[in-house]
Amino acid sequence: MTAELNDAFRTVTRIRIAAFLSGCDEAEFRAVQEYCDLSPSNLSKNVSAFADLGYVSVRRGYVGKTPRTWLALTDDGRSALIGHMAALQEIADSAARHA
Repeated sequence: MTAELNDAFRTVTRIRIAAFLSGCDEAEFRAVQEYCDLSPSNLSKNVSAFADLGYVSVRRGYVGKTPRTWLALTDDGRSALIGHMAALQEIADSAARHA
């Protein structure tokens, strides 16, 4: 095995968040929340963990007078996700070979 699993993606929720963000330049917090079917606090906790690792950037601003938060997967986050998914694929390929 050459790729390694990344503990930052240890839950399906975190993989789903990162995968969603990998498909866009930036996404509004609420769009990610709805797609991943998470409470605001659950998404916020996971985003904070990713932000601490430098995997997600958080931008706050306003649309009119309404506060909004946008999330984006950083280059480091994208690389980490790709590496994690490669490790999962290696595990799946190995299992298929030995089935």
